[in-house]
Amino acid sequence: MAGALLFRLRALVALVVLLIVFSILSPAFLTAGNLTILLKHVAINAIMAVGMTFVILSGGIDLSVGSVAGLAGMIAGGLIDRGLVLPVFGVVVYFQIWLVIAIALAGGAVVGTINGLLISRLSVAPFIATLGTMYAGRGVALLLSSGATFPNLLGRPDLRNTGFPFLGSGTVLGVPFPIWLMLLFAVAGAFLAARTPFGRHVYAVGGNERAAQLSGVRVKRIQLQVYVISGVCSAVVGLIIASQLASAHPATGQSFELNAIAAVVLGGTSLMGGRGSIGGTIIGALVIGALADGLVLLGVSEFWQIVIKGIVIIVAVVLDQLQQRLQWQPSRP
Repeated sequence: MAGALLFRLRALVALVVLLIVFSILSPAFLTAGNLTILLKHVAINAIMAVGMTFVILSGGIDLSVGSVAGLAGMIAGGLIDRGLVLPVFGVVVYFQIWLVIAIALAGGAVVGTINGLLISRLSVAPFIATLGTMYAGRGVALLLSSGATFPNLLGRPDLRNTGFPFLGSGTVLGVPFPIWLMLLFAVAGAFLAARTPFGRHVYAVGGNERAAQLSGVRVKRIQLQVYVISGVCSAVVGLIIASQLASAHPATGQSFELNAIAAVVLGGTSLMGGRGSIGGTIIGALVIGALADGLVLLGVSEFWQIVIKGIVIIVAVVLDQLQQRLQWQPSRP
């Protein structure tokens, strides 16, 4: 029993081991300044991974999250830097920051809706559907600025569009705002997954789609909704990054989908769907963040960091498969 519990908590055990090892090898690892930087980096992956968790729990996959992040940043950057040009009326409209953020989030929701409709209504395989929107989203982000960067997103007081940098660089009670956002998304996601009918339906669809449909679950609606959630979470990440840099680049978010999937898998969510938790995903994101931060402090080559991350992901998937086999193994009399 204790061994089985330890196996299920493997991500938490790995996190504790990493914290102990890196604190011994590098005295700077557990300093307040470094932990704050670590959590700011973790927040970006964790928020995106929350949306990815719902998708994977439902039995799907979303490869478009990185492109959505880049697209959302470019939408916000364009609205702040150039405004909305209305050639018919010969005017340029500038929006207040809260509305800029809302429009960018809506853009993420639109991409998520397209993914959901392709998968639920047209029966396109999730891998193919989101691979297509990944390329399309990146292309639109490039088209918005002809491949250039939207710089200096500080806004202008006379246009009433200042305040954007606070989203990624501001602090509340001495804690960086992205960390508060991570906590908000983690709590909201955990509540949604564990305490609402929607969450139970997501698990049901991922566990057995046919059985869920026969039980009265509106499978197509659930599939649509999880991709919308993923799109919005990805858009939030894109806004945070653009805010931190005070500029938007169309290449933002490249390979972010891999980090998000890694966090979900490390946290114990099955790639087959139907099993996992938001809490596990947050721990998985912390494991990836601690590993990356610790290796940087130790001066490990960036190339070796990529190799080590790949090995960790493979080990996580192997352990997940082993756990499934142990769960299905018939008990002995």
